[in-house]
Amino acid sequence: MRYKNVIGLFLFSSLFVAGFLINGNLGLYFNISGLLIVIGGTTAAALLSFKTEQLKIVYKVMKASYHRPVKEETEIINILIDLSIKSRIDGILSLQKEENETTILFLRRALSCLVDGYGTEQIRDILNTETYFFKLRRDDLQRVLRSIADFFPAFGIIGSVVGLIAMLGGIGDTAVILKAVPIALTSTLYGLIFANFFFLPFAANLRERTNHELLLQKIITEGVIAINSEMNPVILKTRLESFLTPSARDHDLVSYRKIRERFNIQVQEKNTIQEA
Repeated sequence: MRYKNVIGLFLFSSLFVAGFLINGNLGLYFNISGLLIVIGGTTAAALLSFKTEQLKIVYKVMKASYHRPVKEETEIINILIDLSIKSRIDGILSLQKEENETTILFLRRALSCLVDGYGTEQIRDILNTETYFFKLRRDDLQRVLRSIADFFPAFGIIGSVVGLIAMLGGIGDTAVILKAVPIALTSTLYGLIFANFFFLPFAANLRERTNHELLLQKIITEGVIAINSEMNPVILKTRLESFLTPSARDHDLVSYRKIRERFNIQVQEKNTIQEA
């Protein structure tokens, strides 16, 4: 995670916990029975709904999303510009060395197609297919996370029902009622916290990372196709920078003076005319 995100997470999580402490002892919100019902029930439902291998993939992807940063668009564009210049100087086969050095799997795949001499349409078709199924896989992982997030509140309600049943069964016995009330209340609380504080944010983070990676893949696709067609590196740079926001581009816009000179635009000076 980025440094600012970690600071923000720590700060506002502290405020979240402080909200519990203001109204009483934090220990009042801990109930082992309700916690077992919510976690155990949700885990069982997840195992019944999804394959173990799929849950492992979700864990690995989520772990990587918080520990392994994604390259920025400008970095990818600079790599492609460097490759374009090298291919024009040393020939297209010189990219074989770059293919083994880069850590971006999609870029390695694209360079592999380039080095093997595939045509432009073949490269576009292969890379678009890679992008399509990458998005499908990520959408499937998001679906898993959102499904688990839906399980938590449901089992929180189940825990509350268990607490109410125990409370009704102990009518007339104050000790039984006092033991049952925390189960009925905290189970719902646990379900809401796990769903909204963890798994829904996990799914949102994965969606944001996926959108970023899809943009990088689009940049790589257009860049590799341009390199294959021997596009001028300056033109390629201008084309790829179209994917960036104006503030992220490292060149200034053309001045109005140059525009006037290029199109022979005559500028009429404003004269103040005083009428009698």
